[in-house]
Amino acid sequence: MKHVTIAICNYNYERYLRAAIDSALAQDYPDTQVMVIDDGSTDSSRAIMESYGDRISAVFKKNGGQVSAYNYAIGLLDTEYVIFLDSDDVLYPEAVSEVMRLFDSGAWSKVQFRLDVMDRQGALTGAYVPHTVPPHDCTKLLQGGWLYPSPPASGNAYRVSALRQVFPVPEEGVNRYGADFYAIYGVALTGPIGTVPKSLGGYRVHNAGGETVSFANSEQLNKAPRAFNMRWAILRNIAKDRLNVELPPTFHDFSHEKATFCSTLYRAKLLSRWHWMLHDSSGYLHTIIANPFWGVKKKLGTLVLSSLCLLPYSPLSDFAVRYIANPLARRRAAGR
Repeated sequence: MKHVTIAICNYNYERYLRAAIDSALAQDYPDTQVMVIDDGSTDSSRAIMESYGDRISAVFKKNGGQVSAYNYAIGLLDTEYVIFLDSDDVLYPEAVSEVMRLFDSGAWSKVQFRLDVMDRQGALTGAYVPHTVPPHDCTKLLQGGWLYPSPPASGNAYRVSALRQVFPVPEEGVNRYGADFYAIYGVALTGPIGTVPKSLGGYRVHNAGGETVSFANSEQLNKAPRAFNMRWAILRNIAKDRLNVELPPTFHDFSHEKATFCSTLYRAKLLSRWHWMLHDSSGYLHTIIANPFWGVKKKLGTLVLSSLCLLPYSPLSDFAVRYIANPLARRRAAGR
């Protein structure tokens, strides 16, 4: 039987850490190891980790950010496969077994699976991510600049040898976070991607709710586009230098574009909304019209919803932005 590590990278998440560790220890796949890397926490995370004794491998390092934690963990791994579990997320007991069943069927570099969306307290919201299954060969898509549909960090299992073709990643300056970006898209350049078509874990959204446009934990909406552009530039260099793969200067991704769309149009004045749609929306519209993962019905629906932002009635405009940005807003609307 092949060995798997669940690596939990933690920083000051004492409130959620125990649930993450317990879910990792509860896996029904016998050869599962649990490693917890604490990135210089100042809360009681260390005491929680030490309370597990030798049931986990506890690693304590100086604070350096998520990229630093991934780099450090990948250097320590002695198993063939790894799942990087965020310390505020959980895995269901069959997660590793399901993932390894697929790994055993082919030479996958990564196997991904859906995550059920939880609120801050861990209650299921009824939403899940992602909604689209990518093709097995994502290299051609990336070479065309398209980021493929992937779950957040905790919904991905990697072949360690593939990760080591991409990592270590530069840690300096503003590149402290977003390690999963390099793992998700970098590993796809090393081999095929497999998908388990069901939810195998829970993804905690701290600002979950249908009355907000935010549906991410790592960055504010107005910072995300700039961070993604920087990461793409770094990934391009890694792909060229280590994998001999050429990536284009820019990329296309609806999630990235809608962050700009939402931060610009939400609660904006009518004139500002019209100005953005007329002069600055080309990237946003391109990721809808040319999206290789969407059918015609979804494209048309998103275009119609986007056009509602041009109406003079601001409550309807803001509702349309929330509906596009946040899956929880859609479920709330459906329940009315």
